Amino acid sequence: MDRSTETLRGTRQASLDVSTPTITAQIGPRIPGTVYDNASGVFRVLSVVTDPSEARRVLRRNAARFAVLIEDLHTRDRHYTGATWTGSDRVLKAVAA
Repeated sequence: MDRSTETLRGTRQASLDVSTPTITAQIGPRIPGTVYDNASGVFRVLSVVTDPSEARRVLRRNAARFAVLIEDLHTRDRHYTGATWTGSDRVLKAVAA
């Protein structure tokens, strides 16, 4: 069974199948469709990359374990982030998993 999905940039990624509870906690409630805000802005989650090699490639960081493709809802810019979910992040619109 092919468990990959096509991202907006045309790269393949693994479905959200997080390998450790630590990674799950760092990603938090960010699944595709979720809208959240923090001190940096308001964002919509477009995809979540949980394959470490793909996360390292898109973030250009050797230690990356995941990456989240987000869209800034004010500027419409899209970019990957490897930031962990913190107490200052707030979900504004949740979606069913």
